[in-house]
Amino acid sequence: MTNKYYEFFCPVKVIAGKSALEHIPYELTGLAAKRPMIVTDKGVRAAGLLDPVIAACEESGLEIVSIYDDVPPDSSTSVVRDIAGVYRQEKCDSIIAVGGGSAIDTGKAVNILVSEGGNDLSKYSGAGVLKHPLKPFFVVPTTAGTGSEVTAVAVITDESKGVKLPFSSSFLLPNAAIIDPRMTLTLPAHITAATAMDAMTHATEAFTCMAKNPLSDAYATAAIKKISTSLLQVMDNPKDSEGRLELAQASTMAGIAFSNSMVGLVHALGHATGAICHLPHGLCMSLYLPYVLEFNLEDIREPLGELLLYLEGPEVYSSTPASRRAEASISAIRKLRDQLYRHCKLPRTLKETGKVEEAQLDRIAEMALDDGSIMFNPKEVTLDDAKAVLRRAWA
Repeated sequence: MTNKYYEFFCPVKVIAGKSALEHIPYELTGLAAKRPMIVTDKGVRAAGLLDPVIAACEESGLEIVSIYDDVPPDSSTSVVRDIAGVYRQEKCDSIIAVGGGSAIDTGKAVNILVSEGGNDLSKYSGAGVLKHPLKPFFVVPTTAGTGSEVTAVAVITDESKGVKLPFSSSFLLPNAAIIDPRMTLTLPAHITAATAMDAMTHATEAFTCMAKNPLSDAYATAAIKKISTSLLQVMDNPKDSEGRLELAQASTMAGIAFSNSMVGLVHALGHATGAICHLPHGLCMSLYLPYVLEFNLEDIREPLGELLLYLEGPEVYSSTPASRRAEASISAIRKLRDQLYRHCKLPRTLKETGKVEEAQLDRIAEMALDDGSIMFNPKEVTLDDAKAVLRRAWA
């Protein structure tokens, strides 16, 4: 499974730890930005998470010119157009996205419009369309999951056509990602669990898929170790600031890993399930992960077995015979999911979601086969294969 040729690219500055937020003004002034706009959602604002960001800027004499806090969970081209209009009207010169995957993707898309001009986002969709750097852009993640702060992609729904527009360009990468444990302290249990399992899936797929490489492997294994060590501690003690920071860093590391190695069938099924049944992305990742690893097992036995060290620690790893380690890794992931189910009812099967009907499985399978992620799955997937995995994941 060694690839002779690979590329690895992550130019995002990471600013992490206690009082990381207080460094935002310094970063802004370093790029001659004086009129930042905050892009966020109602939940983030209601939780008081903007207060330390605004306070840090005001103390340095930087005025937050505009705050847009109406980003929906599934962002759309019309929302992006609205925000770009406010940005131009208020003569802003930079963007700070504060939130989860949707707020970050929205910030990326707004940056395309305000930098390139015009209101038609769809003409920039696809890979490699952008040819110039965009305006100064900073990301403050409030979930420890998507890793969007270090990925060069964004997805925005075009409501008029009813399709999801993908954007991919290294120019979408923010100038800096600010990882501060204060931003995830108030995250509800079910979102903490789902977003951590999103990161776990990013790292596991990065480590077992076709485009894995030595650099992405290092980030992936470190992320898995942090999540395995800290997730249940944080579930038991939500205000554990150190554990929260560990999960946030793991999410960023998993983001760096998968954006430099790609993902596989878990993401293909997850994207399709999200589109058809409107389930949150992290929940889908957590749900499909063990079933897909079982499907891929004979093609990923070696790397999956190696992950046992990071999932369960050195004692378990060394006492498990090499021929059984891959299965033991899947068992460890299943055990973690069972514990999360007990904590916050994070679904382990499609039936447990209560939002998927058995009649939809064939449509999910068909849609998953058209997903770009499936190309990097270590094992060829037919329509019947996808249907079989979905049936196993059903109940």
